[in-house]
Amino acid sequence: MPAGPFGGFVPPKPLLKYRILSKTLGASMWFWMMYRIKEDGPVVFGGRHPWEHGDHGEHGHEEKH
Repeated sequence: MPAGPFGGFVPPKPLLKYRILSKTLGASMWFWMMYRIKEDGPVVFGGRHPWEHGDHGEHGHEEKH
């Protein structure tokens, strides 16, 4: 058995363009996820139902009988 951390296997180093691309795609994924959590978080995690619209106030809808 060859000595070394991977049993003698030496993984190749990725090119700079692939490292930059992977960081860019990873960061955009996290930014998108945080944006969606900000927008839809209460609905997704059970804090609010999508059909509840209690935050609109009255808006001048008065019942006159």
